[in-house]
Amino acid sequence: MMRTLRYVSLWMLLAASLLAWQGAMARELPDFTELVEEAAPGVVNISTTRTVESRNPFQGFNQEEIPEIFRHFFGDRFPMPPGMEQGPGRSQERQSLGSGFIISEDGYIMTNAHVVDGADEIVVRLNDRRELAAELVGSDKRTDVAVLKVEAESLPTLRLGDSDDLRVGEWVAAIGSPFGFDHSVTAGIVSAIDRTLPRDAYVPFIQTDVAINPGNSGGPLFNLDGEVVGINSQIFTRSGGFMGLSFAIPINVAMDVADQLRSDGQVRRGWLGVMIQPVSRDLAESFGMDEPRGALIADLDPEGPAARDGLRAGDIILAVDGARVHDSSTLPRLIGRTAPGSEVELELLRDGERETLEVTLGDWPDAQVAADLPEQESQQARLGVSVSELEASERERLGIEGGVRILEVAPDGAAAAAGLRPGDVLVSIDHRTVAGPDELVALVRELPTDRAVPVRLYRDGRSLFVALRLDAD
Repeated sequence: MMRTLRYVSLWMLLAASLLAWQGAMARELPDFTELVEEAAPGVVNISTTRTVESRNPFQGFNQEEIPEIFRHFFGDRFPMPPGMEQGPGRSQERQSLGSGFIISEDGYIMTNAHVVDGADEIVVRLNDRRELAAELVGSDKRTDVAVLKVEAESLPTLRLGDSDDLRVGEWVAAIGSPFGFDHSVTAGIVSAIDRTLPRDAYVPFIQTDVAINPGNSGGPLFNLDGEVVGINSQIFTRSGGFMGLSFAIPINVAMDVADQLRSDGQVRRGWLGVMIQPVSRDLAESFGMDEPRGALIADLDPEGPAARDGLRAGDIILAVDGARVHDSSTLPRLIGRTAPGSEVELELLRDGERETLEVTLGDWPDAQVAADLPEQESQQARLGVSVSELEASERERLGIEGGVRILEVAPDGAAAAAGLRPGDVLVSIDHRTVAGPDELVALVRELPTDRAVPVRLYRDGRSLFVALRLDAD
C-alpha cells in the first residue's frame, strides 16, 4: 500500500512539473494583442494619385516593371483592366497604396519616400476612418524616408524605440495595409541587422522574416514593447511576392532624416569625394593586413574634399573619428551622417603604415543625388550593380570614349554570376558602347534573355571580356 502511494505521489509530482513547464513555455511565447490594441490607432493608410503618360496602347502596369532583386512596393503595379489602357502620349491617373504612422499629435506622419514619389494628391486614412488631405513636407530617396503633414490635432502617436538595441532573434511585428487590407498584423523575428542592399549604401537595414506585401511599405515595425524600431521598406524576391526576406529602415536613421526634413525640408550629408571598393582577402594580404577590413579608395574626385586634403588612391580607410570601418559599406554611412563642414579624423593604411589625416567634409553634390532616377535604379538592379560616371581623366588614361565604374555588385545578381567586381570599368555590352549610366539603362532594357552577351571591361588597367546572361523578368 505504501509503495502504491509512493508511485502515485511520484506521478502527481511529474505531472505537476510538466504542467508548470508547459505554462512557462506558453508565457515565453509572444502575445501581440495588447501591442496591436495600443498601436493600431497610430497607423495610417496612405493613398496617392498621380498623372502619368501611357507608353503604348497595350502596356499596363504589371509585375514585370518591378526589379527582380529588390522591389519597392507601391501596391499599384498590377495589370490594367481590359479597355483601360490608353494610347501613346495620353495621360492617365495612377493610384497607389501604402502605409505610414503618426509621429506627432499635430499631424506629422512618417512613410517611405517611394510611396509618395511623384504624387499629385496624397490622402491619409486614419484608424477611425477619417480621410485627410496630406502635404509632403519632404522626402529623402537615399534613405527612402518621407514626412507628411495633415491638418489635425490630438492625434494618437506611436512610441519610438531605439533600433540600436535590437538583437538578432528578437520578436517583431508589423502593422500595415497589404493590398489595401487596412491594419493587417504580421509577426516574425529579426533575422539580421546592419544589412547593406544595392543602391542603399546609407541605410543599415534590419532584416526580418515578417510577411511584407504591396501596401505594407512605410508602415511601422514594432518590438514587443510596442515601440517603433523600423519602417518596413522592401523585400527580396524572385517570385514577385513575399519569400521570407523583409527589410526595414532603423528608426534611429529614419528619425534623423525626419528631423532634418521637418526643420529644413531637405537632408544634408557629409561628402568625402572618393570611389571605394571592398578589401578582399587577397587584397588584404597584398597590403600586408592581418584581415580584410576597411574601405579601399579606388579613385577620387579631383575637386572633392578627399583630394584637397591629401587622400590618395590606394589608401585604405580603417576608421572615421574612432569609429571602425568594418567594410566598404560602413564608410558611406559614417560620412553621410556627419554634417557638411565638419572636420573628421581618418585612420588610414598607406604604403603599409598606419597614418591619421584630417579632412573637412563637403556637402553632397546635387548632381549625384539626382542620379537616383527610378528607371536607372530599376535597370541597374536588374543587372545587379550600381554604377557611377567615369571621370574624364580616367577615360583618358584608359583610352576609351565612355564607360561607367561599378560601385557595388549584388551577390545573387547577373553581374556577380558573370564575374563583375566593384571597381571594374564597364565599357561595352553586347558590342555596344556604354557611354554613361543613362546609356547603360537603355542597353540593359534591350538585352536578350535567351543567350549570353559579351561584356567588355577594364580591370586593373587591363581589358577583358566576360559573358553575361540575364534572366527573363
